[in-house]
Amino acid sequence: MKVFHKIKDLRDELKSHRINQTIGFVPTMGYLHEGHVTLLKEARRKNDIVVLSIFVNPTQFGPNEDFDQYPRDFERDEKIASNAGVDYLFYPTVDEMYPNELKSTMKVTKRVDVLCGEKRPGHFDGVALVVTKLFNIVGPDDVYFGLKDAQQVAVIEGLIEDYNIPVTLNAIPTVREEDGLAKSSRNIYLSEKERLEAPSLYKSLQKAIEDIKNGEHNVELLIEQIAQTIKTETSGTIDYINIYSYPNLEKIDTINGKIIIAIAVKFSNARLIDNIIVDI
Repeated sequence: MKVFHKIKDLRDELKSHRINQTIGFVPTMGYLHEGHVTLLKEARRKNDIVVLSIFVNPTQFGPNEDFDQYPRDFERDEKIASNAGVDYLFYPTVDEMYPNELKSTMKVTKRVDVLCGEKRPGHFDGVALVVTKLFNIVGPDDVYFGLKDAQQVAVIEGLIEDYNIPVTLNAIPTVREEDGLAKSSRNIYLSEKERLEAPSLYKSLQKAIEDIKNGEHNVELLIEQIAQTIKTETSGTIDYINIYSYPNLEKIDTINGKIIIAIAVKFSNARLIDNIIVDI
């Protein structure tokens, strides 16, 4: 595995591969866990060359968010990437990615005013910006994102469609701990007690799906039942519980077609998100 810090060096290296090999790309902000490894293994299975980027992108963090506190451990990530079969690891600095003041901006207008995007204005503008830059730098055939952040997947799917970006998006199911908790770099901030409670988030989603299969299609009632499980079984504070169409993320009153049930819960030092996507 080779590590690149400069855009030009990575581009030069990838030129020869594009002639007759496919490039799979996994963009991340690092502090890799098993969820990321699953993406990398899928890229390894489907592509000749695998590129991983690690870049904590400042443009997607708001002024009161955890950019400086976001966990970073490059030596650990480098070992994980190598063991997962990565060919090229792109690890740029902020100055390399944003050497000058931006002369244009990106504005995402759909799929962003709900869920995490509702309380993070501009967040997905920053995501769209960095993802577009990375796509242009790497020039991949396939990209891999986890459905744990299903809203991000929906936004990037729209970005690819709107701008005719020649890349195939592969959305990979959420990777979970044995007890059902979605794997996340933020799980390390849970206290011992909170870690025992956190699997109830997924439990509440599973129960909602069971209720739907048993005939309950009233969105408001399903949300109330999810909230009751979380309030009863955890000390966390509910940020949101929503049920929308997917991937358009539009409000619905009754369950019909492809939907997402998404939740966010705040614990003392961590905010966890989870979701289930189902086609009824």
